[in-house]
Amino acid sequence: MGEMSNNQLGVMGALFLSVASSVSIVICNKALMSNLGFQFATTLTSWHLMVTYCTLHIASRLNFFENKTIDMKTVMVFGILNGISIGFLNLSLGFNSIGFYQMTKLAIIPFTVMLETLFLKKQFSDKIKISLSILLLGVGIASVTDLQLNLVGTILSLIAILTTCIGQILTNTIQKRLNVSSTQLLYQSSPFQAAILFVIGPFLDQCLTGQNVFAYTYSPSVMVFILLSCLIAVFVNFSTFLVIGKTSPVTYQVLGHLKTCLVLGFGYTLLHDPFTSRNIFGILVAMVGMGLYSYFCTLETKNKHTPSLSSQVKERESTPLLVSHLDKESKFQLFKIEAHA
Repeated sequence: MGEMSNNQLGVMGALFLSVASSVSIVICNKALMSNLGFQFATTLTSWHLMVTYCTLHIASRLNFFENKTIDMKTVMVFGILNGISIGFLNLSLGFNSIGFYQMTKLAIIPFTVMLETLFLKKQFSDKIKISLSILLLGVGIASVTDLQLNLVGTILSLIAILTTCIGQILTNTIQKRLNVSSTQLLYQSSPFQAAILFVIGPFLDQCLTGQNVFAYTYSPSVMVFILLSCLIAVFVNFSTFLVIGKTSPVTYQVLGHLKTCLVLGFGYTLLHDPFTSRNIFGILVAMVGMGLYSYFCTLETKNKHTPSLSSQVKERESTPLLVSHLDKESKFQLFKIEAHA
């Protein structure tokens, strides 16, 4: 019970850190891009990852966490894939309307469910699927407006969805199968993510904005907001890996849509963005979907734990000590390689 309670506290802390840091960085970046005219999103993301790596490197040197070596091929492919997915998401935003881009983000959840079902044999109950459908409907009502389709934008969106789903599934799977923490995986992979974005970032940003990031005039205000954005990004990147590792890619996407609703609310409250009854209704529907998803996930988790506890009691009563010990060891090893939830 103590371990379960500590795990629940860890999950709640990770979720809170993810929401707080993500909403903060959205507000910071909106001020940087909308008010100060710094439009180079992909290049900025590469700086985020560089600062994240440097911060974790210092933390490792100070023994805040133990560095664990991961197979170079695995971490390189993983890092480059995540970097590419960020690039394609930005391209999708550049070549599509805001409404179609929001639809792209909404499509990540059903695509993730499909991939996990097909390749990892994970089962999603009808209740979970219904709650996710209500959530997606609500976020769609609140955030999707115009839907302008074009061939190039659609192809870019499909690639962005696929790479994002695979990257998030791998984030969970690598942590579970290789028994590494979110910090260790982020530390190992962030240099590769930063490198690929640093190479392609200026080119993508110039294609999307028509401006050169290296020719931009950096005022003191811009530098302060860039630095602030990079510092907040350390917590965003860390909490992203932490949440996906402790929960699942689908739960992380659900959390992402909660952030969307919060950003809409903060935008209206703090930045006086337009807000309609449609936005309010969509957010309320989305909150209902999130509540149902959380309730059904908690219920299913309890149902999974209950029989396992009773079976352990039976084993202790009927199984010799040596056999019981070996059985527990085999269960532990099986748990370590289990596909992510």
